[in-house]
Amino acid sequence: MTPAVGIAGIGLLGPGLAGWAAARPVLAGHTSFAPAPVTPPVPAMLPATERRRTGPSVRLALAVAAEAVQASGLPPEELDSVFASANGEGQVIVSILEALHEPDGAISPTQFHNSVHNAAAGYWGIAAGSARPSVSLGGHDFVFATGLMTAVAQVTAQKAPVLLVVHDVPLPPPLAALNPGEGSFAAALLLVPEGAALGSLRVGYRAGGPLTEPALPAGLDAVRAGNPAARALPLLVALAAGQPATLSFALPEAAALDVAVAP
Repeated sequence: MTPAVGIAGIGLLGPGLAGWAAARPVLAGHTSFAPAPVTPPVPAMLPATERRRTGPSVRLALAVAAEAVQASGLPPEELDSVFASANGEGQVIVSILEALHEPDGAISPTQFHNSVHNAAAGYWGIAAGSARPSVSLGGHDFVFATGLMTAVAQVTAQKAPVLLVVHDVPLPPPLAALNPGEGSFAAALLLVPEGAALGSLRVGYRAGGPLTEPALPAGLDAVRAGNPAARALPLLVALAAGQPATLSFALPEAAALDVAVAP
């Protein structure tokens, strides 16, 4: 496994999980989970013009990124970042496809620049005033493991903090038939080279073998099953409980990412 990386900040937004501080007792099993719809907040960090252009997935991403960075106390403009999303802005894609079926086939420039997979990273750069490097990833149902592996590798190689943001909203019809989902979810981890108060991680790539799928507190299994980004929940549960844990997350081609969590 890689050397340990620390966690200096966490952001979270999902059904019944309104921020890390509010969600922590639910994830630790001290408070019952109560499902509630997720309304992505308006990103106050952005100038008014850009704020109006953002879609739900971008708003989710910016909300958890801001929460994690604020908790860490690190300057947002100095952070490299990794943004990972299975679906991106599905609503924008559907709008563009519908526009292409119109007689003139005209596509709004605003919709076009919101359709690209690095839209969330671009808006974060504007919001944070950052020109630091950023990586944007897909990964389908493996998006959390792919993003975590990339971010930890960056921290380990560069000996510098990296902001990891994983975010997804359900696809609208007709795209929903290709990747059904339910409930919006986003999580952010501010990873640092040294140990930190919120815990530390070691990760290792494995070519195959069994996965460790721990049970989640009541109700959270449905959240995990309904959104690719919510595959992060077992790690968040371990961090909330403050107990050592060994987890496995599926990667493409039957590979796995093994994660050792230490409080």
